[in-house]
Amino acid sequence: MKVLRLCALTCFLIVAAVLFSGCTTNTDSTPAGNVQVKVFHAGSLTGPFEKVKAAFEADHPGVTVLLEPAGSVDCIKKITENGKPADVLASADYYLIPEMMMPEDADWYLTFAKNRMVLTYSNESRYANEITAENWYEILARDGVRWGFADPNSDPCGYRTPMVIQLAEGHYGDDRIFETLVGANSKITVTEENGTSTIHAADPKPSGGKMVIRPKSVELVQMVQSGGLDYAWEYRSVAVQNDLRFIELPEEIDLSSVEFAETYASVRTEAKKGNGTTLYAGSPIVYGVTVPKIAQHPDLGIEFVEMLIGATGQEILTADGQPPIVPADGYGSVPAGLQPLVSMQA
Repeated sequence: MKVLRLCALTCFLIVAAVLFSGCTTNTDSTPAGNVQVKVFHAGSLTGPFEKVKAAFEADHPGVTVLLEPAGSVDCIKKITENGKPADVLASADYYLIPEMMMPEDADWYLTFAKNRMVLTYSNESRYANEITAENWYEILARDGVRWGFADPNSDPCGYRTPMVIQLAEGHYGDDRIFETLVGANSKITVTEENGTSTIHAADPKPSGGKMVIRPKSVELVQMVQSGGLDYAWEYRSVAVQNDLRFIELPEEIDLSSVEFAETYASVRTEAKKGNGTTLYAGSPIVYGVTVPKIAQHPDLGIEFVEMLIGATGQEILTADGQPPIVPADGYGSVPAGLQPLVSMQA
């Protein structure tokens, strides 16, 4: 009898232990099971984010990072207009986060990297052996040369490209550059008032076939590599990551330097926003990141951002031609776990 009671007691304790362990919360920082962390990001971040993803998954067994690249404006609209959940949102223009997401869809963001506009090409591009930082606008205007940039209504690289071309007029002393390259090949126009040039690009509609516009700047990379385009406007990091040749432009026009922020501010691009339009002012290229309020795994989103702005992310960004901002600048209600890595701003 005692043996039977002892066996019964042992079985009871084993069952209780199993039930108890199943009801307790996993306190490990990595949730058990197949957890998917969704990251919406600018197409120009694809290269470095694939490497951050690999490092993050190695540190978080059971977690899969799903990268979803698109134009930054489109990335944000998926969250704000379509209600699609994302655990991280990274934009090629940091200002889109406070402008389009705060306070309803986000309450903080970081600026974490810089970039510059360049004109990319390949060895097979027409006049590849002639083009320089001094004559690029003449090369693009030649017969037979095909070139392109991203849609100003979808991608920051797209609304920045006509800014660079407009700024070029003052730098090179030629007030026909914009009309020759852009106006004559699309419905994009420019007006000037009180020293500020406004580029009207809400309805770009390229004409002919000389100038091409695509939703994302990275889509143009394959076109240059395959010979479908001779030249495409990209970020320097994208050119480096894809082994493209490129022309580095003067800092006065390439949107890379805070020293020329006032010059950049003399141009702005008007693009679509909902049923109306919005204005994007010329400014130094700075990337932003946040964890949206709609995130399904906000803690893991914060950990992804922590890796991005920490030593691992800094090394990856530098190798991919995208200078990191160290330390990252923080705005709003930055999570406590990130604050030791961040320089908080007013």
